[in-house]
Amino acid sequence: MSDIVLKVENLYKRYRLGVVDRQAFKEDMISWWAKVRGKPDPYEQYITSNELANIKDSETLKSLKANYVWALQDINFEVKQGEIVGIIGKNGAGKSTLLKILSKTTTPTKGRVKIKGRIASLLEVGTGFHGELTGRENIYLNGAILGMTRHEIKKHLDEIIDFAGVEAYIDTPVKRYSSGMYVRLAFAVGAHLLSDILIVDEVLAVGDADFQKKCIGKMKDVSTGEGKTVLFVSHNMAVIQNLCTQGLLLANGQQQSKKEEIPLIVQLYNLTISSKLIEDMAYRKDREGSGDLIFTALYFLDKNNNRIDNPMCGQFLKIKLFYKLQKHLKNVSIAIGFNSWSGENKIILWTDLVNANYSEIKEEGSFECIVEKFPLAPGNYLINLFAKSEDIIVDWLQEAMTVSVENGDYFGTGKNITTTHNSVLIHHSWK
Repeated sequence: MSDIVLKVENLYKRYRLGVVDRQAFKEDMISWWAKVRGKPDPYEQYITSNELANIKDSETLKSLKANYVWALQDINFEVKQGEIVGIIGKNGAGKSTLLKILSKTTTPTKGRVKIKGRIASLLEVGTGFHGELTGRENIYLNGAILGMTRHEIKKHLDEIIDFAGVEAYIDTPVKRYSSGMYVRLAFAVGAHLLSDILIVDEVLAVGDADFQKKCIGKMKDVSTGEGKTVLFVSHNMAVIQNLCTQGLLLANGQQQSKKEEIPLIVQLYNLTISSKLIEDMAYRKDREGSGDLIFTALYFLDKNNNRIDNPMCGQFLKIKLFYKLQKHLKNVSIAIGFNSWSGENKIILWTDLVNANYSEIKEEGSFECIVEKFPLAPGNYLINLFAKSEDIIVDWLQEAMTVSVENGDYFGTGKNITTTHNSVLIHHSWK
């Protein structure tokens, strides 16, 4: 018997742009008549998600002739029983759309998905839960959806409640749960009930660090011990590498390679990140926040105010962060984070930490951060940018740009630091 539990063949998914207005019936009739005569549909014009994201101004968007966007195009892969497969890609790559099709919450435009076994999905906080029902009732409801008997569900009930850590609230309607409690219970249900395939989107980011660690351990256990298959989506490359054995890389709705070992897929993902340009920062649409302030560019300067592309380990560094303002802001906090390419945070430069928040911002301009001795060892890093005003996030741009830190004499010994292990350096002595 084949051990393939999931097979995706020539999968496509498209969405219609805009809204259906009073011209829609007329357009449908014209499209039908063109099809009858064997001619191309005059309204069936397509654009990729990447092309759509690169449209900078609203006038071009309004004049867009295409009325469909491809969310997925020609996806093909197989998953074997017991594999943990990481699906990675930038925002808008089509990851969530793919998982929704696999979970049967939406249908493909064309192509086939073959599934052997029962699927439990955790695509967003509270998926499959009814707000008016208690936690206990929702456990039975989800079990019934998976085709389990009441006796089978009861057998796992105590284990689910204990794993989720919501014993005190288990007979309370879940509409009163926090987002963290919601996702803890939802994950516990999916991991412990008798599903064959577990699909987990980025929702684990809602939980705290201890719970995330427990979830990763549980997914490893159900994969190796119980033979469950896990499909996992995350932007945290450290978690992906720790958990997954195989990977799939998506970009602009298209598959960038066949399913491969996870180190190779992460390497391919890093190459796509490194192609981002600083000047594109102002036009990025995958940012979060109110938009009252947006970051537009970041430059590195040396002690003579000369612009440099790649800072050296141990050198004096001025980081100039340009912004565009939509309205006056008060009590503004700014942070610049440096992460390794696997997603591990290395250093954070944050006005909150040094009591240097801006009391009021009235004009566009730039923020400056001075680092007397840049502490990162040579290597490649991702930069994340964050701003909040009065505890409201105004701009949060993850993977805003990449930077390569060059060899430098951090310790003043006359020898350059050449390690490439994404280390953080500090002065120290030995006796």
